[in-house]
Amino acid sequence: MAAHYRRIGIIREGKVPVDRRVPLTPRVCRMACDRFPGLDLIAQRSPVRAFSDQEYMDADIPLTDDLADRELIIGVKEVPVDQLLRGKSYLFFSHTIKKQPHNRKLLRAVLDGGITLIDHELLTDANGHRVLAFGHWAGVVGAYNALRAWNLFHGGRSLKPAHACRDLGELKAELKHLHLAGDLRIVITGHGRVGRGALEVLALAGIQRVDPATFLKSSTKGPVLTVLDTADLYARDDGRSFDKEVFHHDPSGHHAVFLPYVRKANMYLACHFWDARGPKILTHDDLKAPDLALQVIADISCDVDGPIDSTLRSTTIDAPFFGYDRGTGTEVPTGTPGSITVMAVDNLPCELPRDASESFANDLYERVLPALLGDDPSGMIDRATIATDGALTAHYAYLAEYAASGALDA
Repeated sequence: MAAHYRRIGIIREGKVPVDRRVPLTPRVCRMACDRFPGLDLIAQRSPVRAFSDQEYMDADIPLTDDLADRELIIGVKEVPVDQLLRGKSYLFFSHTIKKQPHNRKLLRAVLDGGITLIDHELLTDANGHRVLAFGHWAGVVGAYNALRAWNLFHGGRSLKPAHACRDLGELKAELKHLHLAGDLRIVITGHGRVGRGALEVLALAGIQRVDPATFLKSSTKGPVLTVLDTADLYARDDGRSFDKEVFHHDPSGHHAVFLPYVRKANMYLACHFWDARGPKILTHDDLKAPDLALQVIADISCDVDGPIDSTLRSTTIDAPFFGYDRGTGTEVPTGTPGSITVMAVDNLPCELPRDASESFANDLYERVLPALLGDDPSGMIDRATIATDGALTAHYAYLAEYAASGALDA
């Protein structure tokens, strides 16, 4: 059974590069303390988070450098191994459940340290739907970055990078400087949180949405966008009618039918979840097609070696773009004539840390905090617990060999 936590601490993010997001903002911390009188909530001092120490003090949230007396420590990113406190309970994105090689050492340290590890990614409601995620903000910033790339090469004032904007309000103001050419045609894959975030920005930019069939008509005037469902994007290899349930159960035996859209679109935003068992969407050969109109690809999902062969590597907030040579399938300087500009930043929500944190904190407050404090009839916390007191829980026992191999990395 999940523990009832009362003494909770917000950790200072220690991963490099620095992440300025917080799991609980000063405003939400104040709301939580007012709602739950028995809650003892403090924040570790930090010089880097998007919300200053003073903002927590103004909300009457105590500050500390030492979290040794906390029952539960909450963060966003992985806690560096040398900063883990033995015997404590932690809640953060551990990125271990897919046996990610770079975090084997982290899980090994959790087990060796007698630590209880709860993962944000695994917190689900009774229907199995995730309750915490930053995907919406990845979509917001990813779409904005794609528009920045467009403006960079098609005239208009350079748009301020999202990370240089204080918040979403300033980002929206920057969109007034977008050069909206009549030939701007955008195709999006993905209807989830990421896709909805991207659509929010594109709507603010004044780009009209049309259905896929209309988009394919040569007479359609821009700027326009369309969003593809799985039935628009894939077909069965055997020629039978597409069945979404069959595809989601096992995407093998299907192929992409995306080329007609990228022959019409000059910008593609990838906002979908990709199953590694499924087919590629754009191969190097596809990207060589002489009638391809694509000029910008924003791989917001950022699947390197995934469904889009132009995603040769991930990019960074400071250097978000690179050029993709269609003929050779290699990287070239951004803006090289005939190349496609690729955006593949893998930590997009970090560019709007205040907005992303407020949204995340609201969900944590409403949907998770009561369960952490003991009101958890659906067993949400148990389902999201990877290890208890240094032992893998039954559902995550499959990580034993992976964790054991982490000792070799030490």
